[in-house]
Amino acid sequence: MSDQQSNTRKNEKVGEVVSTKMAKTIVVEVTRRVPHPYYKRVVTRRKKFYAHDEENTAKLGDTVRIIESRPLSRLKRWRLGEIVRRAAQVSVAPESFDAIEAEKE
Repeated sequence: MSDQQSNTRKNEKVGEVVSTKMAKTIVVEVTRRVPHPYYKRVVTRRKKFYAHDEENTAKLGDTVRIIESRPLSRLKRWRLGEIVRRAAQVSVAPESFDAIEAEKE
């Protein structure tokens, strides 16, 4: 039986991290484009998945691969597989805050 479990492929999805506010949990939004059943126009469908991130390595905006797993909580049925692409982290220097505050006054 263990041989069968190792041979089965788990379902994988690739999406963007939209929230990292929970402990060891990320919210991943998966986008797919499908034709409308009647009108045949291509429509974008989005769905959010809660995924387990043990080391809290994923950051907001990262593109990640999630892998299906056993239920970990009421909403979590996925775990973080890998980080496909890191998001550009934009930071503002403290000097620019002072310049903005001076302009307001």
